Amino acid sequence: MQAFQLAPRLVVNITIDQLRSDYVEAFSPLFNQDGFRKLMQEGKVYETASYPFKPVTQPSAIATIATGSIPYYHGIVSPQWLDRNTLRPIYCVDDNRYGDSPANLKTSTVSDEMKISSAGSSIVYSIAADKSSAILSAGHAADNAIWFDGIRRKWQTSPYYGASPRWLNNGIFSHDINNDDIATKASEIVNKTSMGTDNITDMLSITLSATSSDGAVGNWQNRMQSVYTKLDNTLGNLVKSIEKTVGKEHVIFVITSTGAETDEDNNYALYRVPTGTFYINRTANLLNVYISAIYGQGNYVEAVFGNQIFLNHKLIEQKRLSLHDVENRCKEIISQSAGVSNVYTSEQLLAGGNDDIKKIRNAFSPNISGDIVVDVTPGWKLLNENTQETYTSRLAVIPFPIIIYGMGIKAERITTPVTVDRIAPTIAKSIRIRAPNACESTPLF
Repeated sequence: MQAFQLAPRLVVNITIDQLRSDYVEAFSPLFNQDGFRKLMQEGKVYETASYPFKPVTQPSAIATIATGSIPYYHGIVSPQWLDRNTLRPIYCVDDNRYGDSPANLKTSTVSDEMKISSAGSSIVYSIAADKSSAILSAGHAADNAIWFDGIRRKWQTSPYYGASPRWLNNGIFSHDINNDDIATKASEIVNKTSMGTDNITDMLSITLSATSSDGAVGNWQNRMQSVYTKLDNTLGNLVKSIEKTVGKEHVIFVITSTGAETDEDNNYALYRVPTGTFYINRTANLLNVYISAIYGQGNYVEAVFGNQIFLNHKLIEQKRLSLHDVENRCKEIISQSAGVSNVYTSEQLLAGGNDDIKKIRNAFSPNISGDIVVDVTPGWKLLNENTQETYTSRLAVIPFPIIIYGMGIKAERITTPVTVDRIAPTIAKSIRIRAPNACESTPLF
């Protein structure tokens, strides 16, 4: 017997930034009957979910959920990356024509395929606190993507999607929005757009957060308790509202996490934990001196961004040098630096290798990523003194679930590890359409 008898009228895709299974479990005695407790008891729960690439950021996670693919194909490798032509950062949803759009998302999303299969009749909306989550989860063909403009303190869209709906704003917010505000607006979208009222499947993508403390004070346990109990209440009200509008028998909810983690500046040295700082800008300067001594004077390192080093391809070509040789010379010298765990060349990543290399390759894009990728030792800090960009390396994996709840879904707990790129083909199968065009993963069921 198939898990799906009929196609749902509405798919609600809820991504919760930095949701953690251990916190859900720890605070479960405090939850009400309509939120996590109901979803976990009545839904199909995949207890051990992960992303098939690293590092994971909120935009790359959102894009992977929507496309069923990896950054190597969908192109959203991080919140921003370096434009090789201008050597300036590009934000992931920047668009010269519209200001903001999904133009940098290179593949189709499951909602795009819904639009195509329905000849444009499916209603597709997304809503989030930030524009990248809203736009990337909406896809290319959505009716609209809605996010909160913190400066104007109101809901915002992009002209890419056409005119803003008349019902978009009912006034200016006097506070920073929270999960409740997003959920309330999500329910309004369902009502205002008549989602789920016919047999053509519609889709609403919602991004919430498990990080905002909403004014909670005290130690981290108390802060996170406040976050998760409020999130539980928000989820319960949202699910009830949409089920009441569309009908419980006509809607499917998919809930998961971005799997990302905000980097906290832990003072390891204060507690005598081994640590240190790897200065990537200084390393780039040393590389220039080293490579110049071998091949002659020149600006061989063009730029540094994040943990990546960009080589000057034009100079290397002019000198008729082998990029392979230059990359490996760089790798050799960087590998000797204190605090360096691994160094990968673009050639090495594209060739593939063991699982660790494949995960890094999956988050790599040949057209926009650097030539050298540096992994610093866990506990060490990578610092670019020119931009003051910094992060502390850690290998710890955040445990999080995938929950699928709604019509035709049998309650079940699955402990077998699964990856998040399987969500999109699962949704596609449920409504009998093609999976997104770069999706190689199989449905979860």
